[in-house]
Amino acid sequence: LLYQCAEHGKTLWEQRIAIVSTMQFVRHGQLDDSFAIADILLQHPHDLIQKAVGWLLRETYKRDESRLKAFLSTRYQSMPRTMLRYDIEKFPEEERKAYLKGTI
Repeated sequence: LLYQCAEHGKTLWEQRIAIVSTMQFVRHGQLDDSFAIADILLQHPHDLIQKAVGWLLRETYKRDESRLKAFLSTRYQSMPRTMLRYDIEKFPEEERKAYLKGTI
């Protein structure tokens, strides 16, 4: 159901709900759905979606730092800047700067 909403949702709100609803899974250490839906919404043009995806990915950092970094390693240079800034908000300052400069 979550994948259907994110991929085929007719409204911005259905897509936003799809990613935000994975927070319950993240709280229990189940990150697969969050990363899968984030991947689907990665190039979404609307800032409300970019912020929601970034926020959710930042929450995954609290559970599995290495998994988020692996996800970002192939995507951070092409993702919207708003989304990236939310993702890396809790990273150490030098690492955050490197991501923003594109030098990771």
